[in-house]
Amino acid sequence: MKFEQVVQKNINPITWTSAALIVIGFLGEMMGSQGLSTAALVIASIIAATPIIIRAVEALKVRVIGIELLVSIAVIGAFVIQEFNESTIVTFLFLFGSFLEAKTLAKTRESIKTLTEMAPTTAEVVQDDGSVIATDVDDVDEGDVVLVKTGGQVPIDGDIVEGSGYLNEASVTGESKLVTKQVDDGVFSGTILDNGTLKIKATKVGDDTTFAKIVELVEDAQDTKSHAEKFIDQFAKYYTPAVLVLAVLVGLISRDFKLAITVLVLGCPGALVIGAPVSNVAGIGNGAKNGVLIKGGEVVDTFAKVDTLVFDKTGTLTKGNTEVSAIKNYAADQTQGLALAAKLESQSDHPLGKAITTYATQNNVDYQNLTIASNNTVKGQGIEAEIEQHQVLVGNLKLMAANHVQLTPNQATDLKELQETGSSTVIVAVDQQVQQIIGVSDVIRDNVKENLAALKRLGIKKLVMLTGDNEITANYVAKKLGIDEVHANLLPENKVTFVKQLKAEGRKVAFVGDGINDSPSIATADIGIAMGGGTDVAIETSDIVLMQSSFQELVHAYGLAKKTVANTRQNIVIAIGTVVFLLIGLIFGYIYMASGMFVHEASILVVIFNAMRLIRYQPARTK
Repeated sequence: MKFEQVVQKNINPITWTSAALIVIGFLGEMMGSQGLSTAALVIASIIAATPIIIRAVEALKVRVIGIELLVSIAVIGAFVIQEFNESTIVTFLFLFGSFLEAKTLAKTRESIKTLTEMAPTTAEVVQDDGSVIATDVDDVDEGDVVLVKTGGQVPIDGDIVEGSGYLNEASVTGESKLVTKQVDDGVFSGTILDNGTLKIKATKVGDDTTFAKIVELVEDAQDTKSHAEKFIDQFAKYYTPAVLVLAVLVGLISRDFKLAITVLVLGCPGALVIGAPVSNVAGIGNGAKNGVLIKGGEVVDTFAKVDTLVFDKTGTLTKGNTEVSAIKNYAADQTQGLALAAKLESQSDHPLGKAITTYATQNNVDYQNLTIASNNTVKGQGIEAEIEQHQVLVGNLKLMAANHVQLTPNQATDLKELQETGSSTVIVAVDQQVQQIIGVSDVIRDNVKENLAALKRLGIKKLVMLTGDNEITANYVAKKLGIDEVHANLLPENKVTFVKQLKAEGRKVAFVGDGINDSPSIATADIGIAMGGGTDVAIETSDIVLMQSSFQELVHAYGLAKKTVANTRQNIVIAIGTVVFLLIGLIFGYIYMASGMFVHEASILVVIFNAMRLIRYQPARTK
């Protein structure tokens, strides 16, 4: 192993050895043993300076003049003027600062460490004869059936073919609430089976699983630089040589070699170089822990400037599934009409029928034991049937008119109001009397209105809905949620046109969607945001993924982006302010090399600890 590799591998022991020698050196001086003191400090300086000089040389090989070169020259200069106290303190503080910096950065990357440690390594693959063989997860193929028992980890993405249970999906969605899973339900790699036994057919394996992609996305994101980091890289490229030139000029003008060396040390831009990356890493790590995948520091920077949010409706603002949204009842028995309708609809695969039967089941309405004597489906109208000696009609106004069933003025008003909300309506008549009008619609997601209001408080100026749905439904949803602008009956290319128009107006636009048809708009916007439950295409195209498809996550992401950018700016101000303070203190004789280096290293810790506040960031809860 090369000498350089040995040194870098043992950097921590070198740091602590240097500290021990410094203590010995100062104790020797206190005891009057100048020889012991000088020897200890010289050895400490050489030991601590070695890894710094190696780094400086390696950087020079690739034509980079970094902070290590400044410190190396400063240490050599201190040796020349035999200021061993100064050289020892400078090198130790530099190594100690690097040690603390590494420790703190490691803490901010805990989200990645936690994710990678959670990655499953083996799978119980079911063989053709029914036996089970433990297999390395990398050797599992698509189509294989995997057995997962209580407490086990799902090793692949797939569909349940046998069994049921409760899954903890926190590693994927960020939500610790247990989710019920049954046959035909999809499951994700990395989730944990809290109770039950499942057999799962693999649809995605290895690096293609959702969990593996999450880890990859977050790792890549934390290594992607923001605008601030790119600026600082350019700044440091010119700043470091400028400090070298300044130190030479100071030395030539003042004829004070020690002063020139001190300028080198105090001019090191350590806090400036580390300030932006640590904020970026901490912010993205916070997002990963809370179900928000942000694909890089540049995304954070751009999202913080967004002032216009554009939404798809179906599957984004709404749940994307038809549900019973309202029931108007006109009979003494409030469950009879629903039971009869559910019994009839249970014979159908129509989405409206499924919504009614699901609602009846959820509300414990007993309809399964009812007997259908006869039934007739009337195309475009509904169903006529005889159930338990009752004549039952379930359908629209045309069906009622064909069977001479009249709606009262009150019922007609209720029907019109439901239709104006964009709901599909089902009229239930029993023995020539209307008993119920059932409204079925795509239900708005929970707490959307409150979270949209929170986004406006955080700085969003305009909310826009672009949807392919009809104008009545779109306007109703927009009015209910407080959307500022709505455009309906749009094709995917029409949505892209509107996004481009908003950008041409000078707005910073983020588009939120979930489907394949949203992908062009997601790619066109300044920031594309995908619902985690959406299609792979939308997720791959997007800049930000909301794993739980929650608007609370959207509020978290936007607030986090603004906090991260503000935190980065704070760190830049702290770093530049520290350098200015040190140089002014040096000019007026209040700052010396050792004390200046102490302040310099302290400033690095200040910006790191400031960035660490982002790890605990949570937006104010919506009311």
